[in-house]
Amino acid sequence: MSSLQDRTMDHLQADVLVVGGGTGGTAAALQAARRGAKTVLVSEYGWLGGMLTSAGVAAPDGNELLAFQTGIWGAFLRALQQRQPEGLEHSWVSFFTYEPQLGAAIFADWVAALPNLHWIVGGAPKVVERQGDRILGVQFETVTVDATITLDGTELGDVLALADVPHRWGWDWQTNWDEPSAPAAPTELTEKYPVQSPTWVVILQDVDPAIAPPIPRPPQFDPRPFADAWTGYGAEAFMNYGRLPRHQFMMNWPHHGNDYGDRLSRLVESDAARQDFLADAYHHSQNFAYAIQAALGDRYGLAANAFPSQSFPGGGAYALHPYYRESRRLQGQVTVCERDILPLAGGAVAALPTDQAGNVTAIALGNYANDHHYPGYDFPLHPKSIRWGGRWTGTPFSLPYGCLIPATVEGLLVCEKNSSVSHIANGATRLQPTVLNLGQAAGMAAALCIEQGCAPRDLSVRKLQDALLSDPTAPAAIVPLFNLIPDDPNWITVQRRVLDNPDTYALEGNYRTADGAIAYPDCIPSSNAQHFKGRVIQLGEQDYRFELDPDSPIDGLPAPLSLVTLHPTVDQRLQDLAGKWAIAIGHVNRSGNWLRLEALTQ
Repeated sequence: MSSLQDRTMDHLQADVLVVGGGTGGTAAALQAARRGAKTVLVSEYGWLGGMLTSAGVAAPDGNELLAFQTGIWGAFLRALQQRQPEGLEHSWVSFFTYEPQLGAAIFADWVAALPNLHWIVGGAPKVVERQGDRILGVQFETVTVDATITLDGTELGDVLALADVPHRWGWDWQTNWDEPSAPAAPTELTEKYPVQSPTWVVILQDVDPAIAPPIPRPPQFDPRPFADAWTGYGAEAFMNYGRLPRHQFMMNWPHHGNDYGDRLSRLVESDAARQDFLADAYHHSQNFAYAIQAALGDRYGLAANAFPSQSFPGGGAYALHPYYRESRRLQGQVTVCERDILPLAGGAVAALPTDQAGNVTAIALGNYANDHHYPGYDFPLHPKSIRWGGRWTGTPFSLPYGCLIPATVEGLLVCEKNSSVSHIANGATRLQPTVLNLGQAAGMAAALCIEQGCAPRDLSVRKLQDALLSDPTAPAAIVPLFNLIPDDPNWITVQRRVLDNPDTYALEGNYRTADGAIAYPDCIPSSNAQHFKGRVIQLGEQDYRFELDPDSPIDGLPAPLSLVTLHPTVDQRLQDLAGKWAIAIGHVNRSGNWLRLEALTQ
């Protein structure tokens, strides 16, 4: 890593330039360099990872099922499991919670291991060099980087705006793409919130039985916005929503919490207007932290060392920047709309994207349920969830290569929340694992373009798919299949088979063996999994409880104890063993009152 404070560089040449060190930008730079491209990554902050680290969302959503833990996302989870000594089972909003600085260290270590990847902490882009319809490079405050391929990995699609690349900001109406959840015309909600609200995450620390230092009362503090923050949940569940290791709490709370959406257009009006918005969002989160301590007591204080200090708002207990849920969105070769991510009628998966010849164009997958944040409003969305593994999960979908490619501009790809999606679809595509997947695909595409001397729009999608599937470091799934887990010996064969024969992609989202049976992979519990004896009780469809054997009591377990799993074979075993005695092998989560099963035997 280099800092521009030393002013030792003023002009660089690269095969691939990635602008922005967020979730997608970091993945793109890693993948481009791993493929062999001479890559420069310029980040605004000293931490890489964006939403997953510098924005403080250390309880990520989506792609949680074992079959979807592939690519750089899967590698990140495995690195966290190795490095976080307390494990990742802490909150009830996510199966994976960790300390943000640990996530940042993982990305920094991966970058440092690549001699052809030059990381510069160089601030925001100032000027995009463009000649005709081609992007040539980007000027930062004290360095210019020229590149064959530039990737916009900024949090708000700043390269798109600086280069006058056609893009969208805000709502689409039903007349645009006939999306079931899109409004027919402007409403009070759409006028107030042109995009989803960001959140400035703050991390609190439980110091009980000690007393935490008082959180300073912010000027003009108003408790009213937070009065009902944990109504209907209770204070303990409210805090445990984003519980992290070492008695810390990620405060990213949507109900009368620290989502902030006042005059959101300031984010894209000017630098001064953006700074004005950031100051207001930061103060709102300060108010929230103060309100929590005032209401729940001084056992809770600021986790002062959660983030590095910085001269502008953020740092200490506060994330380095807001968690942005929406960006400027590219007008790409293909626009992903709500119907593209919804499950097919009678099925559990969305249709695979294809071109006019019927070839699959997918390059990344996601499964988030779709979720929009507008403080003070309830915005209903078309259902996109199923019961699976004893809980609700989002139905999976795949994203096409064309959503990364500008419709009219050459030498540019996008790799963040700025992909070519509708406002409604963004609610499912914006999540951290999906953006990691998109970034990985964009980085691989850029590197392949360098190898083959072609433009992104001329790259063979099948060559890109094969490169992602066969990557030696972090092979990434393209087709979502519930029962195809990463260590299945048939993994790449099945992925390629569906790409070759998309008509064989089953509505249920499972792959089948040669005799037509659903394949169920072996269960291999982790070495630290606990064993429990008891009875599986089914309360309803995909709703299970565990009744401990009275002859084998275990003190301190949550009661009642739900049974959930991320493993496809255990999902089926739960159905088979309902009402029967079994040995449950897994990990207890006391915030969620569940046992996450890795194996279940009779």
